[in-house]
Amino acid sequence: MAKASEPIIKFENISKIYNGKSGRCEALKDINLEISPKEFLSLAGQSGAGKSTVLKMLTMEENPSTGKILFGGQNIRLLEPKKMPFFRRKIGTIFQDFRLLSDLTAGENISFAMEVAGYDDDEIRRDVPQVLELVGMGDKLDRFPRELSGGEKQRVAIARALIHRPEVILADEPTGNLDILNAWDIIRLLVKINELGTTIILATHDREIINNLGRRVVTLDKGRIIRDEKNGRYIL
Repeated sequence: MAKASEPIIKFENISKIYNGKSGRCEALKDINLEISPKEFLSLAGQSGAGKSTVLKMLTMEENPSTGKILFGGQNIRLLEPKKMPFFRRKIGTIFQDFRLLSDLTAGENISFAMEVAGYDDDEIRRDVPQVLELVGMGDKLDRFPRELSGGEKQRVAIARALIHRPEVILADEPTGNLDILNAWDIIRLLVKINELGTTIILATHDREIINNLGRRVVTLDKGRIIRDEKNGRYIL
């Protein structure tokens, strides 16, 4: 875990190049970025700017072509395979499309994630109701996704991301499928989670949300950081 004075995440000279049938595509170009513990950072930019690629670097779904990524001072590319499950517990991820299992209830979706991670039955019985209560879904434990609104589904997805007590939450366009009222409910919930001590990285192209948050904004364009402002705005 990073000390308060040190960045929890550090990108050093990160580039990502894809070589496909249509030729060479540089998705990220010389990215240098430091994120402090307990920070709320918005990654802004149009579709294709590189926001999701940055997040995938942190979850190691993608590896950089050049450069290194430090998490808590450790180069994540050098992690031993046996340590990967423990590292991934430090990061919770929320997606635009919720990714809930339709044949499981809200509680069972979270229980399943805990079972896969190796938690025992007592921990599951204790933690699932608590985390659903935290996101305002304590009374929806036995509801199936089809019985929930879009905003409620996203709250369950956030609860699932929180179950490992991660140090960082990555939110990739989490309001993209929601109306404006539900979108702001989700943003307020992320702010609450941040205030409880979790680092939040929000990737979005929603100008209104970014400009009303009043938090740090890093703007990407064509794979490059073109702006990094404290209490910034999304301007392209």
